[in-house]
Amino acid sequence: MARSKSPLPIWENIAVTGWGANGKALAKVDGLVVFITGAVPGDTADLRITKKKSSYAEAEAIRINIPGPDRVEPVCAHFGTCGGCKWQDLRYEKQLEYKQQQVVDNLVRLGGLELPSIAPILASPRVTHYRNKLEFAGSAHRWFTHAELRTLGEITDRTALGFHIPGRFDKVMHVDTCHLQPEPSNSIRLFIHERARALGLPYYAIRENTGGLRTVLIRTTTTGETMTLVSFGQEDARNEQLLAAVHERFPDITSLLWTINTKKNDTIWDLDIRVFHGKDHITEALPDPGLTDLRFRIGAKSFFQTNPEQMRAMYVEARDQAGLTGHERVYDLYCGAGTISLFAARHCKEVIGAEIVPEAVADARMNAELNGIRNVRFEAGDLRHLLDASFIERNGEPDVLITDPPRAGMHEDVVARILEMAPPRIVYVSCNPATQARDLAMLKDRYRISHVRPVDMFPHTYHVENIVRLDRR
Repeated sequence: MARSKSPLPIWENIAVTGWGANGKALAKVDGLVVFITGAVPGDTADLRITKKKSSYAEAEAIRINIPGPDRVEPVCAHFGTCGGCKWQDLRYEKQLEYKQQQVVDNLVRLGGLELPSIAPILASPRVTHYRNKLEFAGSAHRWFTHAELRTLGEITDRTALGFHIPGRFDKVMHVDTCHLQPEPSNSIRLFIHERARALGLPYYAIRENTGGLRTVLIRTTTTGETMTLVSFGQEDARNEQLLAAVHERFPDITSLLWTINTKKNDTIWDLDIRVFHGKDHITEALPDPGLTDLRFRIGAKSFFQTNPEQMRAMYVEARDQAGLTGHERVYDLYCGAGTISLFAARHCKEVIGAEIVPEAVADARMNAELNGIRNVRFEAGDLRHLLDASFIERNGEPDVLITDPPRAGMHEDVVARILEMAPPRIVYVSCNPATQARDLAMLKDRYRISHVRPVDMFPHTYHVENIVRLDRR
């Protein structure tokens, strides 16, 4: 192995052997662990070392000398610049293998847990065009790749409508084609960009917090409905001209919305959403095996899983692990818009959902009404305080508890309340096996793990969901 003496040393012909945290590849060089971006296990690569400590180093692959057997050609022309889909150059079957191992490593190493045989990971039925929601950023300060700078000549237009560059909050990469969301997503975004430039509508400048076109949120459903929400940084007569052009070009958009956002962040929870054309929501329908489809009303501010087909598979699996016979009282913690609650309700006596976000609880109640499901109740509040003795008094002791917390996992006070309630069975759905392992470690003296099923909700990323069933000892 030859090593240069440059400020950023280059290590040549390094064998890449595995995966580490956050989807980075791994190599070992003279006993030093090296975390690598831009390579996959099995590659032999030249690495530029970007950080070196006594026990580890970080590097980027600058040349793949011998491609590994699991390396594939990325689908997307933006791969490597865009921050998403970082595993697009890795064979999908291998992605699943690493994700399954990630779940086991977290539960065993972080949680110190005893596991049964792990069920095979649920693969996503789609590995492209699987998302139902994308948000694109408008920017007056476009990010240009080295290839673009070499070929574009004099740059007169620096506007972009696309994604923020990793590590550069003020730069946006313009996207030609994104393979994450089905049409008409690409067509709508490209038309908005073209028409905004034709109208002379200023784009948002994040450092100055000025400008017009700020974000474009597009939601789609498996039933063919589309929502488009355009956020502007200021009032401007051209805003409605742009929206009128979008409506004329895409008359089938179910819900065309807009808002003015003068804040220094892009969140919409506290903004007034205006309807330009159509409804203020779209409706998704998800099959429920052996029963009529479940329908869900999705507004601009609603939380809804972004891979709907895989969401259905995951929630059916969670319901199956709950072992419902029709007689159980089920608690659904962190219930969001009531998706798991409604999947469970037709198979048990009743469901009580609890959620901190009042708007989500309002959506859950609306979704229950939409489906004619009456054996569900929802309460809003911080679960650390909501799950007190009066909650049990109002709703009764749970036979089954399902929990699907955010990435941070459950607060230790919530875990303590679960231990006090001591339901015979718990189903823990997680989007972060590391925090799930931490929480399960607090439950392990009272519960044994009887089932583990990883779920791939986000192909071409290192993220993995996981379902664990616990039975009271």
